[in-house]
Amino acid sequence: MKVVFHEDFYQVYTSDPASEPGRIEAIIDEIKTNAEFITAQEASEAQILAVHTENHLRYVRAAGLYHISALAAGGAIQTAVIGLTEPCFGLIRPPGHHASADSAWGFCYFNNMAIALEALKNEKKIQTAHVLDFDLHYGDGNVNILAHKDYITIHNPVSHQRDSYVQEVETVLNQCRADIIGISAGFDHHLEDWGGLLRTDDYREMGHMVRETALRNNGGFFAILEGGYNHQVLGKNVKALMKGMSGR
Repeated sequence: MKVVFHEDFYQVYTSDPASEPGRIEAIIDEIKTNAEFITAQEASEAQILAVHTENHLRYVRAAGLYHISALAAGGAIQTAVIGLTEPCFGLIRPPGHHASADSAWGFCYFNNMAIALEALKNEKKIQTAHVLDFDLHYGDGNVNILAHKDYITIHNPVSHQRDSYVQEVETVLNQCRADIIGISAGFDHHLEDWGGLLRTDDYREMGHMVRETALRNNGGFFAILEGGYNHQVLGKNVKALMKGMSGR
C-alpha cells in the first residue's frame, strides 16, 4: 500500500505530543515491510489559501512552522490524489483537523483534510466527498471549513460504547454516496491511549468498511494521520487500519 511520507516529519518541531520524538518512528517500524513510500511535497501557497486566510499564513510563518505544515498539507493532497485510484495512507504531521480558516489549536496549523479535498474539488477530480473523523477529539476545524459546503458530508462518531461506536460508523457509511472518502485517522481513542475505548482490530474493521463503501460507490478513499500518542500501540493501530483499507 502506498504511504505518503517525508523524512522531515521525523523532526521535533514543537513541544506538543503530536511532535514527540519517536512517534513517527513507532509507525514506520510497524508498517515499513508493507508500505511503498511516496515522498511528500509542500502544498502551494495557492492551495493553502483556498482554505486559510492570508493572516493565518502569516501566523504560521511567524511561528516558524510554515515548511513542516505546508509539507503535511501537500502530503495530504498527494494522498487524496492517489486515493482516487487505490488506497493510500498519509503519514504526515502536524495534524490538521483542529485548524479553521483563520485559527488553529490542538497541535494543528493547516487543515490537511480540507486542503486536500478542496484541491480535488477545484481541479474537478471529484464532485462529492465524505469525511470520517474517528479521532478522540471532535474535528472542529474540518467542520468549520467544510460543513457548509454542499459537496461534503462529515461524520464524527459520538458513541461512548465500543460496539455501538463501530456500529455507528457502519450505519453512516451505509448511507454514503461519495466520490471519495477521507479518513481523519486519529488513534487516541484506543484502549491504551487517551480515549480508552477502541481495540486495535476496530481500526482494521473501520478501514474495511470504508473500503467496501468506496468500492460500492465506484469511488476512492484515503486516510491521513491526526492524533494518537501512545507509541507502544500507535504503529499497530496504523497497521491495522492499513490492513482494512487494503482488504486484508
